[in-house]
Amino acid sequence: MTQTTVNGQHTRKPDHEVIIIGVGMCGIYQLYRLVELGVDVTALEGSAGIGGTWYWNRYPGCRFDSESYTYGFSFSKELLSEWHWKERFSPQPENLKYVNYVADKFNLHKHIQLNARVKAAHFDETHNLWQLSLEDGRQMTCRFLLTALGLLSTPTMPRIAGAADFKGQSFHTFYWPHEPVELTGKKVAVIGTGATGVQVISEIADKVKELTVFQRRPNWCAPLNNSPISAEEMDQIRAKYEQIFTKCSQTPGGFEHEPDRRGFYEVSREERLALWKRLYGEPGFGIWLSNFREIFTDEKANAEFSEFIADNIRSRVKDPVVAEKLIPKDHGFGIQRVPLETRYYEAYNRENVHLVDLQETPIECITPTGIRTTKQEYDFDIIVYATGFDAMTGAFDRIDIRGVGGQQLRDKWVEGPTTFLGLQISGFPNMVMLAGPQSGSSATNFPRGIEVCVDWATKLLQFMWQHGYTRMEATPEAEERWSKHVAAMYNMVLMRKAKSWFTGYNSNVDGHEFGKIRHLVYNGGAPKYFSTITEVAGRDYEGLVLS
Repeated sequence: MTQTTVNGQHTRKPDHEVIIIGVGMCGIYQLYRLVELGVDVTALEGSAGIGGTWYWNRYPGCRFDSESYTYGFSFSKELLSEWHWKERFSPQPENLKYVNYVADKFNLHKHIQLNARVKAAHFDETHNLWQLSLEDGRQMTCRFLLTALGLLSTPTMPRIAGAADFKGQSFHTFYWPHEPVELTGKKVAVIGTGATGVQVISEIADKVKELTVFQRRPNWCAPLNNSPISAEEMDQIRAKYEQIFTKCSQTPGGFEHEPDRRGFYEVSREERLALWKRLYGEPGFGIWLSNFREIFTDEKANAEFSEFIADNIRSRVKDPVVAEKLIPKDHGFGIQRVPLETRYYEAYNRENVHLVDLQETPIECITPTGIRTTKQEYDFDIIVYATGFDAMTGAFDRIDIRGVGGQQLRDKWVEGPTTFLGLQISGFPNMVMLAGPQSGSSATNFPRGIEVCVDWATKLLQFMWQHGYTRMEATPEAEERWSKHVAAMYNMVLMRKAKSWFTGYNSNVDGHEFGKIRHLVYNGGAPKYFSTITEVAGRDYEGLVLS
């Protein structure tokens, strides 16, 4: 940082006009937009490679649950014409290859710093700058700080005694080793049956000697119905990309899947069953997002549909006792994130796969050789922790972010996040969250949501530069209005009753207990969110103080 004198006043020139924290899908697109404008920008990535989710999560079975061609970037027609998605739901290695292809194509690597993990970010009120401290000891300053930290980038381990005592291999799925893990002939434990656990279990069941699944609470799952994409089909997709992305922008979830506009009770039971049977056999989230809207809001409608899914589980699992253990009893289908699966339920028909219901026999501890429950002790070669994430706010909490008056963000958010549009925070000037809690990207097809937020942030910065502004901050009143609106949207949906990261529940994190809702996501749908933030921009960013 340098100091200059302008009209007799000392001013400080930051090291960079903009710093982006995080180089996953979101950070890459924001970097592209700013480099295209010729802005002095650098992007800091804490890991040894770019890609975020697709860099870290290398566990077997990891792949999109968004249709590949709706997940990729939409900003470049040339990119769309070049890239061939090989599967309807692309696997992690291909996704990481795609991310690097994009960075190479647009010459972004020279603006990215790897192994640059941010430890602290403090706002300097005197000079309207952010001062960053990196774990390697370096200091950096910038005028504007843009966070692209990821929704699910802070893994959590279960609170089980003895984890450090285990002598075999053990790791959280997020930290699956980069080198190959030998599974053949091994006794493997998987703790957790959320979306990640479901993918791992499905993929390794036929590769290991024995697989024991430790399930705390079952999740409702639906078939992924993946398939290859031929060159001919890819050509057809390319020809209609414009229609595909237009459709995504018009649906609540940012997918091609659109809700059935008929009323649940306006059609017969036979018609409802016909719709559900068709959707169950189709790829992706159609079974969730192309359903009747009442399954999200009406207990009776949700119960009827949940029983349809339960019957499908019973038909796929041979042992009726095991089948019932795999059917959730504490929540209905679709009121929390739905894992999409490939032969998941069939895995439990294998003789080498065993299900341990932790509601009946909880884990007492991890031993040097395995796991001990209240019923028995198990020996394992490998323990896999598929135990989820400190969603949304966890990535912010692990950085010491301090705003006006030295207020710490994790203290401000101790009872749950409060934001303006999910993009800005009162008391934290010159910071924009590109995929923050309560934004439109948090509950939609992620790239479709983040492109909207990045475009908004970029136009805001351009507006400031054009008008000579050096400071922006959301007003407390605007933040309060938005946060109350987000909370009110929860009251309209059954999601509010779920033990889900959508409600901020995580038993492995202090203060994130069930019954204390943290309003993390915006439930109004992508079109309404886009309309709202566009209106704010059109009124010269009403709700922000620009100076």
